[in-house]
Amino acid sequence: MLHPYFFAQNLEAGTDEAGRGCLAGPVTAAAIVLPNDFKNEILNDSKKLSEKTRSQIRPLLEQQALTFAVTHLEPLEIDHINILNASIKAMQQSVLQLNPKPEYVIVDGNTPFIRKKGFIKTNGKIFSESEIKILTAIPSTSIVKGDSKYMSIAAASVLAKTYRDEYMDKIHEEYPMYNWKKNKGYPTKEHREAIRKYGITKYHRMTFKLLPEQLKFEL
Repeated sequence: MLHPYFFAQNLEAGTDEAGRGCLAGPVTAAAIVLPNDFKNEILNDSKKLSEKTRSQIRPLLEQQALTFAVTHLEPLEIDHINILNASIKAMQQSVLQLNPKPEYVIVDGNTPFIRKKGFIKTNGKIFSESEIKILTAIPSTSIVKGDSKYMSIAAASVLAKTYRDEYMDKIHEEYPMYNWKKNKGYPTKEHREAIRKYGITKYHRMTFKLLPEQLKFEL
């Protein structure tokens, strides 16, 4: 079983993202605060769980969480601020939505929750001064493979993955030829062949290498 928390004395949120490596669709982040006594033998990094298991765990997480939030950042914003900045921003937006506000945040990966260059002040949601104050006041730790070590990060990974999968299932109905219901926007051979045949959509990330032989677009 994963560790229940990083600092027991704090109201601690875990946050993670899904869809960072996709060619289409949003990058989706979730943040969640679980009770300190939360236990689940099955919960793990969402990538290690089957789709069926993720769908079974999600309602348990939502019911038992003290608070949780999910944020989608769309391809246009990803293209303007880059995928790393978009991933962090989506996690920050999710943390801002939590109520009660966490006293500590643990983040999957090795990128700081608050980057040295500060906050993105163009495109999409612009953080207010009060929101920036809230985010910078919360101490945080980034943990490599945190989603396979700590309950709250694993829970956030499951929420981010399942909510993003639902989003991709929905837009699949609009563009079924790309089979996003199956590939979820990832760079599969099938997805790239569909791009080659049908072209791009408003959901594709223009700054990504959509075809192997293609140079990335620069906005």
